[in-house]
Formats: sequence, C-alpha cells, structure tokens
Amino acid sequence: MKGTFTIGWTLAVAVGMSIGVADAADPGVAIAMEDQFRNRHDTTTMRGDVVVLVYAERTGAAASRQLGRKLHVRFHPTAENASPAESAKQPVIGLAGWPQGARVPDVRVMPVACLAEIPSPFHMLARSQFRSDSPHLPVWMDFGGVMKKSFGLVPGVPNVAVIDTEGRLYAVENGQFDDRRIEELAARIAGLRRQSLAGPRTALLPAVQPR
Repeated sequence: MKGTFTIGWTLAVAVGMSIGVADAADPGVAIAMEDQFRNRHDTTTMRGDVVVLVYAERTGAAASRQLGRKLHVRFHPTAENASPAESAKQPVIGLAGWPQGARVPDVRVMPVACLAEIPSPFHMLARSQFRSDSPHLPVWMDFGGVMKKSFGLVPGVPNVAVIDTEGRLYAVENGQFDDRRIEELAARIAGLRRQSLAGPRTALLPAVQPR
C-alpha cells in the first residue's frame, strides 16, 4: 500500500491475551465510528455474527494488515483469489452439522485505523489518503482513541478484540501472530460461531496466560 496512512493501521491489544466472563445480562460492546467514506459503522448492528476488530497505530501497520487479511481468508476462503472489490463479499465458510435452514454466523473482520495523533484540521486529508489507498475496503477511522480507551493498545504490534454473537467482549489479544497462533485464534472464533446456536447464556471462559 502507498502513502503515509495505510490500511495496515488496523488491528486489537497487550502482549498475550485476556479472556473474561461472558454474561447473558451484559449489554455488550458498543463501538461506533465512521470509515474513510464517512459511512457510519456500529458493532451493535452486527449481533448474530462474530466481530473481530483488528487495530494498531502506525508502527503496527504492516503486521496488522497481514493478520487482518489472513483472518478474513481463513473464514472466507474464496476471498483468496477474489479482486479487492469482491473480497469482502465472499461467503463465510459453513459449519459441519449446522441445522438446515439456520443462519450461519459470519466472521466480520473489521480494520480500524488508530489515528488519535492526527489533529482535527487534518482529518479530511487522512480520509482522502485512505480512500486512495483502500478504495474498496472500508477502514474504521479512530480519531478519538476509542479503541485504546475501550480495550487498550500496544504499539508496534497487531491488536485484536473479539466480540461474540451476542455482542459481548470475548477476548483481547496482541503481539506477533505466527501461523500456529492464528489457527488457535481461528479455533476460538469457530467455537463462538457454534456456541451461538445455543442462544444467550452465561458462560465462564477459561483464562489464558500471557505469552
């Protein structure tokens, strides 16, 4: 990608991972912001799907971009060879044994650019640069430091926040992601998709020690 502002500023948090308690009474996560086209996005409208917010500041750009792409292709295999304009439209991979006629939860990998250091007079310029660098993929523009305030942010590495199908925060993870770690994350995401069939409930999720 060209330019100073790239879609690599996209990914979620602390070296390692934190997992907590998912409570059915939890009102859920509400993260809302505009993309480079000034279209508004809101996680509360994505209930029923697993939402993966991939974010980073500038120095985590390259690794974040690669991780976001790998996670998207992991759950949307036909995106591997699709054009940039068609990549986000590819169908999510099915789930073995899923009841016929039941909606299959999607996995929505959303890139978030953490741009809190950019003064407001330059926001328009930043959006313009993102539109040039990413004319097809919407990138959420976090000028207010929402991701850092909500989940924390570790500079220089990819950060990932995972929200379950009920809109509750499941995990926050950051650091370097090799193929094994990506598969481990993908397995947990797949588990959240399957769990959605049981409907809202309280679930105690196992703690994971920081790496």
